[in-house]
Amino acid sequence: MVAVSSRAVFDLEEANAVFEGEGVESYKRYQSERIDVPLAKGVAFPFIRRLLRLNELYPDELPVEVVVLSRNSPETGRRFFKSCATHGLNITRGAFLSGQDTHHYASAFNASLFLSANRADVMSATQAGFPAGLVMPSKLEDNETDHELRIAFDFDGVLADDEAEKVYADGQIKAFQAHETIHSQRPHDPGPLKELFTKIGFFQKLETKRADADRTYKPALRVAIVTARNAPANERLATTLKHWGFDAAELFLMGGIDKTRVLGVLKPNIFFDDQLSHLDPASGVVPSVWVPFGIRNTHLNSTITEVQT
Repeated sequence: MVAVSSRAVFDLEEANAVFEGEGVESYKRYQSERIDVPLAKGVAFPFIRRLLRLNELYPDELPVEVVVLSRNSPETGRRFFKSCATHGLNITRGAFLSGQDTHHYASAFNASLFLSANRADVMSATQAGFPAGLVMPSKLEDNETDHELRIAFDFDGVLADDEAEKVYADGQIKAFQAHETIHSQRPHDPGPLKELFTKIGFFQKLETKRADADRTYKPALRVAIVTARNAPANERLATTLKHWGFDAAELFLMGGIDKTRVLGVLKPNIFFDDQLSHLDPASGVVPSVWVPFGIRNTHLNSTITEVQT
């Protein structure tokens, strides 16, 4: 189960500008007048389309579901579902909350991920312990002839906890390498997207078995880890993945080289990272999601807490 906001799946920036500038009633009227005009694809659309396609490959199980959690009113939510039908997205469940916070309902739907274009919702969800990500603005086009689902994850602060990043922040690269070498046989504790990674990993295993049985079958799923780590810190990464019982189909140990170089070739349909310094350039190349977890984002979490207080 993946929960998404309507602005993550479709481009609602023009409509949102009406809401911000003219208020709720003008926004409702704007949407009602365009009820039969399909919304354009948003940043998370390529990921969601391909994720739902897994149900076509495994029709007996129907293992994937996407639910919308929206600040829209139920009336304006009609345009969302009409747009889903136009674009062939089988999304039928949702919550339309007329301006109320959406992240509280991620757990009610048992979601492994909450994707939103609303920064405050994502940060509040993260603080509450929900796995959440903010879709970064992007004008990238989805290739409708490409059905392969490619997902790229950062490791520290995304799949794993931020223990190693705390060491790196307190010291330097040598301290980080020494720490990870000493603890190379001790797996990391899970990070916010570990559950999503392991559930996706089940599909990867099914796809591998299917390809082994039929050499003509092209797997529909590729999972990659793109990390700033390099050897010898890769050993603890390998220990952690083995402990979880899963692996990445592809592993890129960048050692500080700009991740965009690899992402531009891999072309994932979604890339998760906890650092905006990596995501700002990446979002110009691939659909990207900020996971505001851990020490790299402590100051930002403190800021939103003060605002809410």
